[in-house]
Amino acid sequence: MEDDKEEVKSFKELGLVEQLVEACDSLGWKNPSKIQAEAIPHALEGKDLIGLAQTGSGKTGAFALPILQALLAAAAAVPPVQHAFFACVLSPTRELAIQIAEQFEALGSSISLKTAVLVGGVDHVQQSIALGKRPHIVVATPGRLVDHLSNTKGFSLRTIKYLVLDEADRLLNEDFEKSLDEILNAIPRERRTYLFSATMTKKVQKLQRACLRNPVKIEAASKYSTVDTLKQQFRFVPAKHKDCYLTYILNEKSGSTSMVFTRTCEATRLLALMLRNLSFRAIPISGQMTQAKRLGALNKFKAGECNILICTDVASRGLDIPSVDMVINYDIPTNSKDYIHRVGRTARAGRSGVAISLVNQYELEWYIQIEKLIGKKLPEFEAQEEEVLLFLERVTEAKRLSLMKIKEAGGHKRRRGGEEEEDEVDKFHGKNRNNKSSNNKKSKRR
Repeated sequence: MEDDKEEVKSFKELGLVEQLVEACDSLGWKNPSKIQAEAIPHALEGKDLIGLAQTGSGKTGAFALPILQALLAAAAAVPPVQHAFFACVLSPTRELAIQIAEQFEALGSSISLKTAVLVGGVDHVQQSIALGKRPHIVVATPGRLVDHLSNTKGFSLRTIKYLVLDEADRLLNEDFEKSLDEILNAIPRERRTYLFSATMTKKVQKLQRACLRNPVKIEAASKYSTVDTLKQQFRFVPAKHKDCYLTYILNEKSGSTSMVFTRTCEATRLLALMLRNLSFRAIPISGQMTQAKRLGALNKFKAGECNILICTDVASRGLDIPSVDMVINYDIPTNSKDYIHRVGRTARAGRSGVAISLVNQYELEWYIQIEKLIGKKLPEFEAQEEEVLLFLERVTEAKRLSLMKIKEAGGHKRRRGGEEEEDEVDKFHGKNRNNKSSNNKKSKRR
């Protein structure tokens, strides 16, 4: 059986129809990834799936292709108008939901596939109109889906044939428990169910509640692992010098595209402003930003307008940003599984990448848990402290100016009820000198 899997060379050999093979080819997918090669044949046989694979391994294709093949078969049997609301995909984050829908649309572009994305932070009426067009695929975050099931006239999921839980370990957490229960009660019991995730814990009762029937479990990776092409390092640093080390690393790797992970939304804004004052092209993304601004920041990063994305864990799961060279853990995650997702933003699809974790004296215990989880001791990032501290004066001044700007922006927000603080961040397009001069003018006015 293993030998057969090794021999799979093409999507056609997995049993996909010619239209979908061509769609894969047009997206540049020459050969199936491991999770696709193992999951698709079982899915085409009508089995329920639990798929465990490293992030960046092609999970979306592994569930989207069998669903599209089933939709094509159903459309050939009876008029396609009968196949609205054919599948529902649940995602824990807005960005991942949008990305999944984009991949469905790309794969289904030749068959007039219609999708609807139901996420928070976007106009409810627009989403209701999209549902009125009777899409084949609904991709949603649980809370907003429940909202539409309760309040959008004529919308029901009684006809769906497929339910997908992507990042299933997150969806099976208590945060989504109530919404998930309501959704499971609103859909038919006769359906196919797919659960996919980079990490999976043994939540047996919750998996049973999701109504899987004799599922096939596919492990395309060890339970908690990182890819071999990822170079992982750490550096113990005093908390007071962490900003200096961050600046030093970004300066040393100035040509790289980097993601910097922080623990709080406030830290994303502060670090982005500080780095811009130091002439870096940085932009923040966090859960406190509006959906439009989050997507705007992501698009600027993808387009290369900014090469440093400062983010919270809202960006650690499922975002396919192919060109990331380096991930920096500015704050060590308190949940060690989040480390797997963060560093999975780089070294995707066979490419190499670097992950550096800055560990201060208060984060040591969390870092030890990460090493236990991944089963290896990481090498230390080499840096001469005297070279790093050459940045201290500039970093201190840049941080002072940033704190002052955030304080002023906070005052504007209270007076005008707007989002000037985020606008300050969005105004930057590499024009650091303008930024600094505006800072200086503000300080003179004060």
